[in-house]
Amino acid sequence: MKLQPLEGVEQAFTVPLDGDLKAAAEVLGLGLSVTELEKVRDYFRAEKRVPTDIELQAIDQAWSEHCCYKSSRPVLEETVFGLDVPRKVFVREDAGVMEFDADHYYVVGLESHNHPSALDPYGGAATGIGGILRDVVCMGAQPIALVDPLFFGELDLPRAELPEGVKHPRYLMGGVVAGIRDYGNRVGIPTVAGQVVFHPNYTGNPLVNVGCIGVMPKAELIRSRAGGPGDVYILAGGRTGRDGIHGVTFASRELEAGSESDIGAVQLGDPITKEPLMHLCLELNRAELLTGMKDLGGGGLSCVVGELALDGGCGARVDLEKVPLKQPGMAPWEIWVSESQERMMFTVQPENVTEVLERCAAWDVEATEIGEVVPQKRTCVDWHGTTVLDLDLEFTTKGPAYQRPALEPQTPEPVAAVMKQPDDLGALLLELLATPEVCSRSWIIRQYDHQVRGSTALNPLQGPVGNEGPGDAAVLKPVADSWRGLALTSDVNPWLVEADPHAGTLLAIAEVCGNLAAVGARIDSLADCLCFGNPEKPEVMGQFRATCEALGEGALALGVPYISGNVSFYNETSQGAVPPTPVLMGIGLVDDIRNCVTSDLKLEGELWIVGATHDEWGASLAARHLEFEGGTLPTVDFTTLIPRMEALIDAMEAGEVVACHDLSAGGLAIALAEMCLSGNGAAIELSSNLDAMATLFSESAGRWLVQIAPGREANFAKRFEHAQRLGTPADKLSITSNDNTLLELSPAALREAWEAPLWERLA
Repeated sequence: MKLQPLEGVEQAFTVPLDGDLKAAAEVLGLGLSVTELEKVRDYFRAEKRVPTDIELQAIDQAWSEHCCYKSSRPVLEETVFGLDVPRKVFVREDAGVMEFDADHYYVVGLESHNHPSALDPYGGAATGIGGILRDVVCMGAQPIALVDPLFFGELDLPRAELPEGVKHPRYLMGGVVAGIRDYGNRVGIPTVAGQVVFHPNYTGNPLVNVGCIGVMPKAELIRSRAGGPGDVYILAGGRTGRDGIHGVTFASRELEAGSESDIGAVQLGDPITKEPLMHLCLELNRAELLTGMKDLGGGGLSCVVGELALDGGCGARVDLEKVPLKQPGMAPWEIWVSESQERMMFTVQPENVTEVLERCAAWDVEATEIGEVVPQKRTCVDWHGTTVLDLDLEFTTKGPAYQRPALEPQTPEPVAAVMKQPDDLGALLLELLATPEVCSRSWIIRQYDHQVRGSTALNPLQGPVGNEGPGDAAVLKPVADSWRGLALTSDVNPWLVEADPHAGTLLAIAEVCGNLAAVGARIDSLADCLCFGNPEKPEVMGQFRATCEALGEGALALGVPYISGNVSFYNETSQGAVPPTPVLMGIGLVDDIRNCVTSDLKLEGELWIVGATHDEWGASLAARHLEFEGGTLPTVDFTTLIPRMEALIDAMEAGEVVACHDLSAGGLAIALAEMCLSGNGAAIELSSNLDAMATLFSESAGRWLVQIAPGREANFAKRFEHAQRLGTPADKLSITSNDNTLLELSPAALREAWEAPLWERLA
């Protein structure tokens, strides 16, 4: 197939679609299928003309999986979209907006940057942070915190076993953490929550998810849509270059291990440009100089110009040669689809253009008028006076939708079995504490500034200085003259979701609830980032559908919405797909942060367990470590979980609780050990009707380890159907049953096992 030069225009071509459509896609580097190209061909035949290369590139971006959700949208519409819950999302655009108090909204975005991070871990992770900050800013909110759920292959993987062309998980993890650190620290936004998970099936395709939360006065909400015809488009921030070209196309297909040809699809972040750009955006919005604002993310100008216009019921005309460039000689289509970072688009009434440009200059942010909003719902792009693109917006932005075949996941029937108790339970506990799944994340956390801006009330590490342990959730105080707080957590256990996508997703929701309640927060909303393999494979779509059904069930039971979401498909290499990974970010409200509770064990107060423990071993940490097969996956009963959470928070608000820790991976034994990292031990007497292994290591959902304020035990116990005294603080962690000592370990031994592993692996 041969491109025809567009008359009078350099570097622009017409593309005949009457021949081999697959060849046309290959020549232009398009991700469109032949069936989709046939629809495009029919559109241009109806318009009685031949398309240009820039038009086909624009449609390719808009119709990518990343932009139009053509595989996921039908399932999401059935299961997650439009849930009838009491708590309502006020606005859901680039980010979701919820009420924080009578005068303020909080704003949340959650996205993934998986494929770019596999090629360039530092740049991919950094630009993920940059993009999610823009999503929150373009709603008019000041970002106050970042969240980073990360998923890698096994750090101890021998290099001889590394697939050809795949970067080692240690290299990927080091680069990703450095990218998040350098970008977040330089723009002055704290990274306060997240998780790090290791699983062999992330080796070739790590998952890098990024979340952001912001706060704003209600009066400052701005929409991601143009105000009306006559508005002027102003492009502000970084210049447009060849970085990030075909980024959404690259993210909408499987990774090819070892291929560096896609490196140009990875954007280049610049936090030094971003920091004043954020201040500028908020200042212009506060001064009411903008009618609309949107960030340039996936698809670049090709998506943002049309989306701003169409959402305002209008169209757009752009003079493409006015776009400031990083390098000369870029073709029109490259400028139009580039995803270069640190760019924002404003729509401004003509009488305000001069003042907007003056304020941009005052912040040393480059800004240029590039076009205008027009009444017709079309995008028209001119290049030095010649029209190179003229597309109907409804056609371009609607995109195809597919009901992909879905194979229902086959989950094995639970096998009744008794896990044999090892000879040395203390050694087992130390081994579990040292696993990558449990061990300290301080190597990561201490690279992030989680105190910048001064609103972090509870840190990711909690306890006395030098004896910190893992917290369940971070808490922020976002409004200066209010004690009301926001709590953040991120959770999913891919081992559980892999075993049963439906049950594992419900367990992830329960874990989010448990972590928020552990600090005294009531869950208010959820965000989801759904990371799966190739949706064209029925087994992957089956996992996705089962997960989405569980997401809907959980949200309806809790009465909370999904404030933000993202679907990332094609997380797959020749070695196979990643485990189904529905990453969840939970946002909770705290009436008074002075009532919040930390996880570290205090010197005084009895230890109690809240919630019932069952013989539930399926895919548990202990079972996997001991290579034990069988057992049931934990189940979630929201009818008992919700009132138990509420009772626990009520107890905290009444001053009855001095420490609390959610029970999850590793069960009671790991929770006890983590609380004892404070330097205090505990004398525990087990009196369960289960055997010691089930009592200590079962991962039944909806349980907390609670330390009660002295003298408040009776009031506390009355609140719960299942609440049992376990013991008291002591010099060591000792666990006995029927007068037999099961284990005895010093807090120092626990800390040594927990703290060293990542430092040793990543030194």
